[in-house]
Amino acid sequence: MLLDLREIIEVPGKSVPFRCELEPEELLNESIRAYRSKPVAEGRVFNAAGILTLEGTLEADMTCVCDRCGKEFDSVKLMDLNAYISDGESDDPEAFVLDGDKLDLTETLSTLFILDMETKFLCSEDCKGLCSKCGADLNLGPCGCRKEIDPRLAVLEQLLDK
Repeated sequence: MLLDLREIIEVPGKSVPFRCELEPEELLNESIRAYRSKPVAEGRVFNAAGILTLEGTLEADMTCVCDRCGKEFDSVKLMDLNAYISDGESDDPEAFVLDGDKLDLTETLSTLFILDMETKFLCSEDCKGLCSKCGADLNLGPCGCRKEIDPRLAVLEQLLDK
């Protein structure tokens, strides 16, 4: 979706509202299985003393896979959007660049969403994951595998046995 900013580029204090649904296929990764509805962003681009700024919110209702135990879980991500828009003459490497008088809103929002993603998706903060030997889900209880002691620390284990 291209957002025409011609009306506000030269007029400080003016803004253009937007509402944009993102295509879920563009935002999938190995930890996001599906979106339960299209991610939606709402906000405005405004001219503050000659500086174009995008602000708003983005909401995504998704089904994710836990990176530790592999279980699917539902998650709603609500993120605040803040970005600077440049005409290409700015030195700010984080600013999004206009194409003429238009901003590619889909690309901008997708980039902001991906940059704000968690590095690990967890079903709960205290997820214990899977046993590296037998693959049992440690959230359900211990698996019964014998813990191997580092051979360099075997002498210390003998002290504990006494």
